[in-house]
Amino acid sequence: MDAYDSIHPLPAQWLRDSCLAPFVPTYWLSLTERQYTPNTSRVYLCAIAHFALWLRGREFDPSDFALKAQCFVQEHLPRCTCPYPVQRSRHQVRAALKHLQHVVDNAGIYRPFHPPSPIDIELNNFDGYMRDVKGLAISTRHRRMVVIRGLLMHTATVTPTAGELRHFITQELSRVSSASAGALATALRGYLRFRAFEGTRVEHLLPVITSPAHWRLAPLPKTLSGAEVNQLLDAFPQDLPSRLRSYAIVRCLVDLGLRCSEVINLNLDDIDWGAGTVRIGKSKSRRLDVMPLPQTTGSAIAEYLRAERPSSTNRRVFVRHVAPVDEPVGPDVVRQAVKKAYRRCGLPYTRVHILRHTLASQLLNSGGTLKEVADVLRHRELNTSQIYAKVDIGRLSVVAMPWPGSST
Repeated sequence: MDAYDSIHPLPAQWLRDSCLAPFVPTYWLSLTERQYTPNTSRVYLCAIAHFALWLRGREFDPSDFALKAQCFVQEHLPRCTCPYPVQRSRHQVRAALKHLQHVVDNAGIYRPFHPPSPIDIELNNFDGYMRDVKGLAISTRHRRMVVIRGLLMHTATVTPTAGELRHFITQELSRVSSASAGALATALRGYLRFRAFEGTRVEHLLPVITSPAHWRLAPLPKTLSGAEVNQLLDAFPQDLPSRLRSYAIVRCLVDLGLRCSEVINLNLDDIDWGAGTVRIGKSKSRRLDVMPLPQTTGSAIAEYLRAERPSSTNRRVFVRHVAPVDEPVGPDVVRQAVKKAYRRCGLPYTRVHILRHTLASQLLNSGGTLKEVADVLRHRELNTSQIYAKVDIGRLSVVAMPWPGSST
């Protein structure tokens, strides 16, 4: 079916008469190739038609597409009075424009060169330092660059004065939570160390950054009881969409103590079915670990691969079941699988990391040592595992002093 014939004649005419008309055939073909349903494709095309109507009478340069799209979503949609039928759902419009930007970016249209700003150059150098010298993960680098971008926009040069640094810290502490204050201090120290690495004298600035009081081993790690774990694993009814994928994901978290990032990075080639092992790579510890694959986990993964996983050229174990297909799942799929399972079985939790804590607690209560916990959870330092000593009920009961006045 032709793209224009798939939607109402009025929005189709808006598209035909707009500067976006040359991109429509490629846009429609892209949605079809990525296996979006006909209904979703029509909704996205109607969203693009609305954008085309808004662009009428405005100058449009493909190089400024992102700016125009942002203005349309943030300024026009909340006050939209365009005639029926238009697509006003911000979620749908954002998704449609994101796909259109991909088409525009790949159309080979000339874009004027804009030299990077001094801030962009500095951030790029800082990112390279965090990646190549410190070996930080992408998510950590991104969070720190957000903080440092704010600092550089606040100061006159790439190296702040003590007064500018104090003012920026005060400003940030007034809007972030106490839990985020430590991350702020870490990002700022990391940037100053980068400046020192570049040859700048920053010794006088380091004392300006003070960390909030934080006792790393103070909180008691939240864990699930054995009964609650069973409730969670029973919360996958037969009529649940993508049931086998969600169940296999939760088994990886419960049985292996994997992190969310480790689940989504699990490859088909990482599983040795004959030896009964699984290779964990791209982990937080930046090393390769080979672990035994429990029978329950292997069975859950195998059933998913045989009965539910769509045909895909992607080598990741867990892939998308809806468009865009042939791509691995993201971390939100893992989080939602766990959160929805909590909700179905009536448990008042939301965090995925609780399952990692639970595995550590089970190991200790079954007679394991902290060293074994560190090995299973793949901690680089034994100190990281010390917090689990607080949930080792068996050994704690041996050394506990009797309560004054009690008979035992």
